[in-house]
Amino acid sequence: MSTTFIIKKGLDIKLLGEAEKTIVDLNAEKYAIKPPDFIGCFPKVLVKEGDKVTSGTPLFFDKNRDNIIFTSPVSGKVEAIRRGAKRRLLEIIIDSDGKYEAIDFGAANINELKKDEIVEKMLKSGVWPLLRQRPYSVIANPTETPKAIFVAAYDTSPLAPDFDLIVHGQGKEFQAGLDVLTKLTEGKVHLNVDTKRTTSKVFLNSKNVQINTFGGPHPSGNVSLHISKVDPINKGELVWYLYPQDVLTIGKLFLEGKFDSSRVIALAGSEVKNPKYFKTYIGASISNMIDNNTTNGDNRHISGTVLTGEKIEKDGFVGFYDSMITVIPEGKYHEFFGWMLPGFGKFSFSKTFPAWLTPNKKFKVDTNLHGGVRAYVMTGKFEKVFPFDIYPLQLIKAVLMEDIDAMENLGIYEIDHEDFALCEVIDTSKTEIQAIIRKGLDMMRQEMS
Repeated sequence: MSTTFIIKKGLDIKLLGEAEKTIVDLNAEKYAIKPPDFIGCFPKVLVKEGDKVTSGTPLFFDKNRDNIIFTSPVSGKVEAIRRGAKRRLLEIIIDSDGKYEAIDFGAANINELKKDEIVEKMLKSGVWPLLRQRPYSVIANPTETPKAIFVAAYDTSPLAPDFDLIVHGQGKEFQAGLDVLTKLTEGKVHLNVDTKRTTSKVFLNSKNVQINTFGGPHPSGNVSLHISKVDPINKGELVWYLYPQDVLTIGKLFLEGKFDSSRVIALAGSEVKNPKYFKTYIGASISNMIDNNTTNGDNRHISGTVLTGEKIEKDGFVGFYDSMITVIPEGKYHEFFGWMLPGFGKFSFSKTFPAWLTPNKKFKVDTNLHGGVRAYVMTGKFEKVFPFDIYPLQLIKAVLMEDIDAMENLGIYEIDHEDFALCEVIDTSKTEIQAIIRKGLDMMRQEMS
């Protein structure tokens, strides 16, 4: 049985540089696990530089929850342990030996396992961090039981990767992962697909799950929206979520007994000469992806999408939860009387520029703010791209005021910072709204813990 939801509010931003539907091997030499990828994690390092590791070797654990272990995605040796200000652990870099050896955690028949046995195997292998919970988007607590688990099987972000292509031919592994998830909740496992773009038999033939179909502009692919429409979160309730490649990794752990950190990463963006997909492993270096494959200008490399991704360097690494790298121009320039120019090549949500006359046109965007930070003005624009039953501007102000009660009443538990990405794009005040919402979520997590 499936349910269809059509989302009307939102905005699709069409950009140049979509990845071609071809997959090639990356053969990266270095990989890294970055503790800042894990919200609320306080890492305790278990290795030192020069140590030999294999896939599944523990690298560090969370001091607050010492049963949550983070393991190496590949075999090789620990090349560097990088720290930042106040000795904050930034990343553990692994120099791959190219053998991709893995610890054998033992294959198992999922139907014969109890929940505790499944959780133990996932914790020990380092697969558990793939599961995150709402509210707060932190790693799921293995001692708790969610009321439901959501798998977001498509993405509506600009230049987003095609999950149909990524999971093609891996139906057995995907179903095994879903079967594991059904053992972790007393509720339903929801597989959410796109009404128009999802054609993969891997998704559509999945069993033991409820398939929900969604349609409409971005953010119709965001898991927060799926949860709000299918099984809304109330205070005190938990929902877990993950993505198709995470499901594959979980399935392979039980089918093969190994932590297979394989990933297909899309390289996209207007500054990429040959945008395409790369087969690699979690935390891969992007050096081989972009060498001789991007323009020579001053570019920004983003792990993730242009809306929610993190800026990384040319020799940086793919984020733990990311499935794409985006390359766009930096915006380090000023326009003389830019507000007076016709702006034919500029994207605009409002009718300030004539972009609205060509709705199918693909744009080349950069990081320029095109204006300065200013006071908030009640324009009513946020509500046109924000499909939640929430007053977005009022919630932002409640976070800025650190008003816990107001934040609760205005729906802070229902959203994540990524849900405000479009509000940030169209914001005439040029405010970093996602950072504000993330601060509010962290404040609530600490207050309620």
